[in-house]
Amino acid sequence: MQALNTAATGMAAQELSVQVISNNIANLQTTGYKKQTAEFQDLIYQHIARVGAQASQQGTILPIGIDIGGGVKTVGTPRSMTQGTLSQTGNDLDLAINGEGFFKILMPDGTFQYTRDGTFQMDNTGRIVNAQGNPVQPTITIPQNASGLTVNAQGQVSVTLPGSTTTSTIIGQISLTRFVNKGGLLPVGNNLFTDTPSSGAPQDGLANAEGFGNINQGSLEQSNVDVVSEMSNLIAAQRAYEMNAKVVTAADQMSQSATAMFR
Repeated sequence: MQALNTAATGMAAQELSVQVISNNIANLQTTGYKKQTAEFQDLIYQHIARVGAQASQQGTILPIGIDIGGGVKTVGTPRSMTQGTLSQTGNDLDLAINGEGFFKILMPDGTFQYTRDGTFQMDNTGRIVNAQGNPVQPTITIPQNASGLTVNAQGQVSVTLPGSTTTSTIIGQISLTRFVNKGGLLPVGNNLFTDTPSSGAPQDGLANAEGFGNINQGSLEQSNVDVVSEMSNLIAAQRAYEMNAKVVTAADQMSQSATAMFR
């Protein structure tokens, strides 16, 4: 029976929906994480009686048709790029973007990747790097024994050099990168994204300039996952899965009854 296949597509769709929801909940505390949702479309229809077709030799038109749907398919798992809440940490190298933009990271193969995770550290050469040891762009090296590290809203990095007690020296400028379509970025893990033809070309610029957000030192951007919404979606997906499973059971019983009639 066609109902078996139709219900099976519904069960597969809800299984994927639960997988997306579970990933959102798992990343509830992931810095800079952007939640996903599952989107679906109905499958092609079998038109047994097409609406608007001629119904008789007298030229009457069918006001309604007979259309049998084939089920559901997944069309995408778009990512919401809305701003997450900024949480103060007090760490000098914890940076959060309030507004548009991504931090630009230089990878070992010479390519660039992008992140909203501003949990930065200093490596053994004094460079500002991410958790995997890849430098933030442009590369900034903090001089040995420097103190009073500050990063202003524009991304200028300043320190007090050895021998000086009052004067701060600018040692670098952290830039930001934005995209025409942030949703077109490809997630690659480790809180990193790469650009794609769908995202558009990366556009570098300065924080707090037109079209870019500002940088908050001593803060981190939390994930934008709403627990209440995710739990509500989880319950809805579970119920939909159960209903499709009941359709499979009912269709199977009907098929067995029909087969028994011909024995």
